[in-house]
Formats: sequence, C-alpha cells, structure tokens
Amino acid sequence: MSSIKDTFGRTLRDLRISVTNRCNFRCSYCMPVEIFKHDYPYLKKDQLLSFEEIVRLSRLFVSHCGTKKIRLTGGEPLLRTDLPQLIKWLSDIPEVEDLSLTTNGWHLSRMADDLRAAGLMRVTVSLDALDNTVFGKINGVGRPVEPVLKGIDAAIEVGLPIKVNMLVIRGVNEDQILPMTHYFKERNICLRFIEFMDVGNCNKWSIDQVVSGKEILELLKKDFLFESLNPAYKGEVAKNYRFMDSGTEFGLITSVTQPFCKNCNRLRLSADGKLFLCLFAITGHDLKEPLRQGATDKELVDLIKGTWNLRKDRYSELRKETNRDKGSRPKIEMSYIGG
Repeated sequence: MSSIKDTFGRTLRDLRISVTNRCNFRCSYCMPVEIFKHDYPYLKKDQLLSFEEIVRLSRLFVSHCGTKKIRLTGGEPLLRTDLPQLIKWLSDIPEVEDLSLTTNGWHLSRMADDLRAAGLMRVTVSLDALDNTVFGKINGVGRPVEPVLKGIDAAIEVGLPIKVNMLVIRGVNEDQILPMTHYFKERNICLRFIEFMDVGNCNKWSIDQVVSGKEILELLKKDFLFESLNPAYKGEVAKNYRFMDSGTEFGLITSVTQPFCKNCNRLRLSADGKLFLCLFAITGHDLKEPLRQGATDKELVDLIKGTWNLRKDRYSELRKETNRDKGSRPKIEMSYIGG
C-alpha cells in the first residue's frame, strides 16, 4: 500500500467522511438556529453519495493512497438511515486499521449495540456541558444532557471505546471544564478540550472567545495532578495527559494557539462527494461527478492523488504567524464537512 505526499511532505493517513449535512442540534458554533431554520435547503437523497459509492472510494483511498483511518461524521451521522450497513461494509475492507464515528450522542443509546456489531471500533461524543441550562443554550434547541450521557453509558456497555470532545468558548461554558473533568475522570473516559476555532462563517468567532489550552491546564492544576504523554502517532492532533492517581487520560486540541498544520494528514469527503483538503477550506474538489459518469478506479485514484499532491493548506499556522483575526475569510461550514 503506497502513501502519497502533499507539497509539504505530509502523507494521507486519515479520511473523514461526512454522511449527511443534517443535524438534530443547532449548536451556536456549527449550525446556529437563526441560519439553519426548518426550511434550510439540506442535501437531497440523490445528492448524497450512496453507501456503495462511499465504500468504493474508501477502498481506493486505503489500497492506493495509504489511508489507514476512516471516521464517519456529519452533520449528525446517526441521522443517516441504515448507517450500520455502511459501517459493516467499511469494516470488511481488510486494510482499514481504525473505523470510528463522531456523534452528538442523542441517538447513541438505541444504536450503540448495532454500531458495535457492524464493526465500529471507536466513537467520539461531542458534549460541551453537564449543566442542562448551559447545554440547552449551546445545542440551540433546549435539549437536556441526560440522553447523551445515557448514550455514552450504552457505548461502554457494548464495548465501544469512547472519547468525549468538549469545545470551550469563553463566556459560554468555561465554567463546565472542572465539572466535566471530574465526571469523566471518575468514569475513566478520555475528555478532550478543544479551542474555539473559526470554522465556517456563521459562528461569530472571535479570538477573544478562545480559552487557550494553557489556560485550561492552569485551571486543571488546581484540582488535579497529571503528566504529559508522548504522541501515539505522527499527526495526532491532541496533546495528551494522564491523571497521576487514576491513569485516566485527557487531551487538548489547540488549533488556534498551537497549530499542528505541519503534521496534518487528514482529508475530508463531504456528503455530496467533494474532497476538502483542510477544515478551513474555501472550496472542494468534486469526486461525485466523475464517479457517476463512469470513471475507472485508476482515473479516480489519479484525481485523488493529483489533488493531494498539490495540497499546501496550513491555515492555522498562517493565522498565528500573521497574528490576525482571520474569522472573516470565507470558508466551508463545519456541518457540511464534519469536524
């Protein structure tokens, strides 16, 4: 299995596949309710890549481009009908070393068993607060946190390894850092804190709202003793730590204050078949049209390789180097390509 490199020598290791741009939440940093209303023009069924198309492309990424990890995202991926079937087909690809999913957890309690049985290896739940008032404001639809916690418990019961991602926004939920840490430390679940990023154009991002990884560590030191860990692999986005008394791990994802572009090995495939070379990309590269026009495997591989070989994205590094607020630069919305 050969690997391919971009203009900075970065290999393609991680493919993130959005299976839908729909979501049942309206989180302020992703799909604010004032923009994503009930009549928002979501992708129609025939605009989405079919499961067969996703599997065909995934096989090409794995067998010809060096991809080792596949993560399913959205929108909210658990809204895609018959998702366990797609997971089963992807898990049957021998070279896939890691098959995971990111979800808001709302439907996880009823689907965890089927997901595990289909071959899902890991799940990440996005959860930004334990307090129902705070959580309801963030998710934009007033949903309580208990069903999400129930989903996390269900995943653990069926043997699905789990991590929890908490996006921290100043003035919104930084008071939830310690409660979240205590809660998940007691349950031996890895909690990862994410700096608020200027993804898309509708989240009203400001550098003033960023709670830095350094600030989070200083806060945690008041209640906990912990040590830093070495990266598990090249290109790992999280800086990992371990609590001294329990061995439970936690992590920081610091794209704003400590960018990791130089090791980024991720490619994103949107639900309608476009390749995006960066989370902060402006445009994508269409695969669906040639796919449906009868392109051969070789033609598709050449298109993928040619796109990656020309990649020079390093948005977060440029933002930091110029010390400028880049929030007004046009970018694709996160709900369209996943996190």
